[in-house]
Amino acid sequence: MQDKSSCSRILLYSLLLLVVPLASTQALAAQTSALSADAQAVSLDGRPLYAAKPSEQTLEKLRAAQNAYDANPGDADAIIWLGRRIAYTGDYRRAIKVFSDGISKFPDDPRFYRHRGHRYLSVRKFDEAIDDFLRAAVLMHDLPQDIEPDGLPNALNIPLTTTQGNVWYHLGLAYYLKQDWPLALAAFRNGYRLGGNDDNLVSSGHWIYMILRRMGEDAKAAKALDEISVDMNIIENMSYHQLCLLYKGELPIEEMMDANGDNPSNSAVAYGLANYYYYNGDRVRSDELLRRIVSGSSWSSFGYIAAEADLANPAR
Repeated sequence: MQDKSSCSRILLYSLLLLVVPLASTQALAAQTSALSADAQAVSLDGRPLYAAKPSEQTLEKLRAAQNAYDANPGDADAIIWLGRRIAYTGDYRRAIKVFSDGISKFPDDPRFYRHRGHRYLSVRKFDEAIDDFLRAAVLMHDLPQDIEPDGLPNALNIPLTTTQGNVWYHLGLAYYLKQDWPLALAAFRNGYRLGGNDDNLVSSGHWIYMILRRMGEDAKAAKALDEISVDMNIIENMSYHQLCLLYKGELPIEEMMDANGDNPSNSAVAYGLANYYYYNGDRVRSDELLRRIVSGSSWSSFGYIAAEADLANPAR
């Protein structure tokens, strides 16, 4: 499932990062200086975005991560978990600063770029996110597969992703949000099999399908779902699995129409349905769903950000 031309472009950009310094921290500072003290980001249509009040359980885990960091501020894992726990409270700006501090201490550890890049996506800094993911891709090139521990464990408490897979997945998302379909496709294909489980096949397969449909490659899009079936062993990505089955014509759309776009899972479903209508010529219903998504509260979810990007591009 490799697009050699697009993969070569990703590799070229990755190599360029070895000699081109990042301007991410400065760019974020310039962007956030115009924000009010409690706003986290500005939406693509110009609205300030604020974090919801975190739960007491989330704050308790943050306190534990802070204590671990305070006890050993030079430990890479302690820095990463502090940044992750801060991000789970919705304070993405502070999380980015923590990951940046980690990068200054461990500039060759791809995990810091992976996590900072994720949070750059949350605050709509797509170019900075791409810089981070490409740098992570260079640094992790010769490293063994590294299972990434979950900050929000699934029902079976089984981590399902690797650092390498997450780098390619989030790089694909970054290019998707910039609507650079060839590079988004290459990134998702690079990470398609790195997780080694069905959950990763349906999550990456979902985006690969949508990208190919956006590129007008309908036959290739259908073929990209050949490995998706009803009887897959899905632990947490049920929404992506259902969407893939919908695209294959094996699940009626009526079974998915309760998606309201007001939580991360439903935002993913609602965004997939919006694209389904778009592919099938119903632009009115597609735009209606996109607007419903961005009227919700889950502004850091990828479905929400993708809906913003589509609405910001009336020529799509």
